[in-house]
Formats: sequence, structure tokens, C-alpha cells
Amino acid sequence: MTATDRFTRQRDLVPRDRLDDLKVTVIGVGAIGRQVAIQLASIGVRQIQLIDFDTVEATNITTQGYFQDDLGRTKIEATAEQIQRIDPNIHTCAIHDRYRPQHHVGNAVFCCVDSINSRAAIWKSVKDRCQFWCDGRMLGETIRVLTATPAVPESQAHYSSTLFPQSEAQTGTCTTQSTIYNANLAAALMLHQFTRWLRGLQIESEQLVNILAAEMTSTSLKPMKNA
Repeated sequence: MTATDRFTRQRDLVPRDRLDDLKVTVIGVGAIGRQVAIQLASIGVRQIQLIDFDTVEATNITTQGYFQDDLGRTKIEATAEQIQRIDPNIHTCAIHDRYRPQHHVGNAVFCCVDSINSRAAIWKSVKDRCQFWCDGRMLGETIRVLTATPAVPESQAHYSSTLFPQSEAQTGTCTTQSTIYNANLAAALMLHQFTRWLRGLQIESEQLVNILAAEMTSTSLKPMKNA
């Protein structure tokens, strides 16, 4: 089988021509971010930028999909290596640092950090520099996926409204209440919004999933017509 053949089964769902010149940035490669990066590589994104300052700990094997051999390595190094195992032709840029405003980001940005304060700072910095934004949040068995694009200003306004003060955040973080299956599901929902955007389909600005209660709600915001 050739490298081209591996895309056969997703041909009608993921437009390869849109991926050729697209650069995608993943900020935070912990529980959700690592799964996002691996799925991006699997569907054929050609340029992936990873930004994270952390190293792999023992609990990350259980909750974030890292391997025993990754212990003590930087998360971006371990994730970049996994991407290369999927496809050595993918250009991977790994930045071992917190996100900083001077960092250049891609056309699409996946925000996979733990705190509301960090999300707000990153959003303020990149919202006018990217064409697609997706933020994945989870706690225990609850997932919240928020998506915004400049093409739908209402989605950007909605996202901004979710950036409440850290003091008002729900108790707990992805770090303290996390499972690998929840992270995989969150990443899958985020990639689905990404491929909808690639196909020119309407994105869902918010998805809320409680897998324990078997509940899912979605919100779609269409551009308001001029009066």
C-alpha cells in the first residue's frame, strides 16, 4: 500500500486539497491535545505545530496516552515522534514553552489547555490571526467543545462569553479528573468540527456531552443577516 492509499476511506469526508497548505497549531498536548495531534496526523494534515512546556509523568500514561518509554521526556518531543511514526512526511514544529503572543500560529488553532485564564489570554492573542478555533474542555465524564470562526462573528462572540473568571470555574481540572476515553471523545468531536469547516459546512459553536448521563446538546449559530 502506498502513502496515498491510506486516505481512500475518508476521501468524501476530509478534502485532501484543503490540507496541503494548511498549518494547524495545537496548544497544550496533554489529555485532549495529544489525541487531537494524533488524529490530525492520521487524517493527513501536512503541517502541525505543537506548543507545550510540560514533561511526561507516570499518570500521563493512564490519562493522556503516553508510553512508559516517554517518562521524563517533553510532551511535544514524544508527540512529535508519534506523529512521525504515523507519517514521516508531516512537517512538525515543536515548541517547548508556554504559548506566547510572539509565537506564529497556523490557520487553525486547537486550544487544549487547562485553565480559563490561559484560554482567555491565548484567545485574545490569536482570534484575529486564525481562521478556525476550537477549544476542548472536560471534567470527569463531561465534555465541552467550543468552536469559532471569523466567518461567523456570532460564534466568536459566543466563545468570548464563556471566558469567565478562573474563580468561577467548576472545581477540578483536566489534570485531576481525567480518563483517556473521555479525551479521545473530546478530540474526535473537535476534529469533526474541523472537517466540517474544511468542507464548508456549518460549524456547531458549542457541544456539551455528559457520557455518564448519555446526554448531548449542540448549538449552531448562523450569521445574522443585515437588516
